[in-house]
Amino acid sequence: MSDDPKNTSNQNTDAQNINNQSSQNQTSKKDVKVTELVANDGILKGKKTDIQNPELWEFPMNYPLSIIGHEGEHETLLNEVKLILGSQFPDFDLASIEVKPSKTGRFHSARVNLYLTAAEQVNTLYASLEDAKTVRMVV
Repeated sequence: MSDDPKNTSNQNTDAQNINNQSSQNQTSKKDVKVTELVANDGILKGKKTDIQNPELWEFPMNYPLSIIGHEGEHETLLNEVKLILGSQFPDFDLASIEVKPSKTGRFHSARVNLYLTAAEQVNTLYASLEDAKTVRMVV
């Protein structure tokens, strides 16, 4: 090998070796048989707010939830969330609800940690939050 910058013969052979190796790798790849997986054929079971695979859930459980409200609905979001949670979870401490603004301050989220004992509680909760006028999204 030469340290002469004008001598490019080594550089060219290195590039050719790399190209030859990559083309050999491409031709030696095995054909892989791929089977297509379709989850329940795209059909929802029950309402769109229902749990789709209740057998995967383990109850009782702690369930953190963040409820994001529409823009400018800070106080009404908090009141509506308190009404929904108070009616469905009588033992829930409404004072534990944390309300935080987004980075830009346009939206607010109510964060709660619920103790759930059955899948029906989740279905009822999400159906109620879906019907709430101030709720934009539930995460």
